[in-house]
Amino acid sequence: MTDMHSSTHFLKLKSRWIKRHKQIQKQLLTQHKKVVKWVDHTSKHIAVGSMTGLLMLAHPVNATIISHQFVPPSPQEDPQAHTKEELVRRLADLLPEKVQELGIDQEISIAHTLSTFFSLPVSPTVEQRRLNRAYGIIGAEQHLARHPGDTIETHFATPSESVHVSSGMAPGRGAWGHFATSRESMTQQDSDREKYYIAVPTFLSPGWEENPQELYRLFRYRKMLVVNPENGKVIIVVIGDAGPAPWTGKHLGGSPEVMAHLERVDGGARGPVLYFFVDDPSDSIPLGPIEL
Repeated sequence: MTDMHSSTHFLKLKSRWIKRHKQIQKQLLTQHKKVVKWVDHTSKHIAVGSMTGLLMLAHPVNATIISHQFVPPSPQEDPQAHTKEELVRRLADLLPEKVQELGIDQEISIAHTLSTFFSLPVSPTVEQRRLNRAYGIIGAEQHLARHPGDTIETHFATPSESVHVSSGMAPGRGAWGHFATSRESMTQQDSDREKYYIAVPTFLSPGWEENPQELYRLFRYRKMLVVNPENGKVIIVVIGDAGPAPWTGKHLGGSPEVMAHLERVDGGARGPVLYFFVDDPSDSIPLGPIEL
């Protein structure tokens, strides 16, 4: 008799919670129509996590009932046309008209889009840290000395690479010094890190003033995905230098090879790029261009 009473009581309580859950869902859809529209347009998978999270925050007592109301669609229900043209179109829908700092919602949406298109773990943060922005104007950087004694004459291994000789060599080392201790000890990884590097103002990152050494170590050679949203060109790079200064009007810089692939130039015709972290603890994702 006690068991029957408990079971009846549970069913009544469950019914009450489901009814309450539907009321909360309706209120959220009404009060946050713009956010829900963005979530739905961006991704069915994000909608699952976002809506579940919103409902759990609104009424965290029974997360099981809430979570079971949102079932993620199968891949067949959510087809993606992973073409360069589609990427450009999707990013155009997500980005603001002017080049400015992105909101959290925009960053999450764009990170999910990039992760889906390239099957990579893309995020605006790394170990809960972030740069000062993830969308900005890129300018041209010079080649960096890979090791002591590296010069513009010794910098290129093949004639095809020497097309970038006109960019010149930076007078000083990168923010983390030489990429290798000597020419003899230089590995392909060292060479690729210089070839495909970006400079970002690490000194403007949130938390830098409180703990610069921690962030200095964290950002060293950290992999990022850089995207030209206007033509769909994409490249995997590392953070290899710090800069540029805010007064330049640029938010980051790219090596000659990075700029060439993205089809970005310096000066009056310079334009924006997206730059998001790639989580690669095993260092298995190669640097360089990615083609769709």
